[in-house]
Amino acid sequence: MNNMNQMMKQVKKMQEQMLKAQEELGDKRIEGSAGGGVVTVQVNGHKKLLSLTIKPEAVDPEDVEMLQDLVLTAVNDALNKAEELANQDMGKFTGGMKIPGLF
Repeated sequence: MNNMNQMMKQVKKMQEQMLKAQEELGDKRIEGSAGGGVVTVQVNGHKKLLSLTIKPEAVDPEDVEMLQDLVLTAVNDALNKAEELANQDMGKFTGGMKIPGLF
């Protein structure tokens, strides 16, 4: 019975650590870019877009599709990096297992 209580305490501590790590992901900033930095975006660890910067040289009224592609590429770059960060941070607790709804 003593072992069960000890195990439950460890599980509770791990849950608290996981919740704290998830909260901390929201404070982390990840940058993605495209076109050699002419388009940059910043997301947080919860994969929320925080900022989008487009340098004037990226804006060509004759080639709007290029700008759209650059924005998509930069956003996807940042989101992929945020996903990797979340997997690294939360993987400490899950041992690499993907737990739906956790992150």
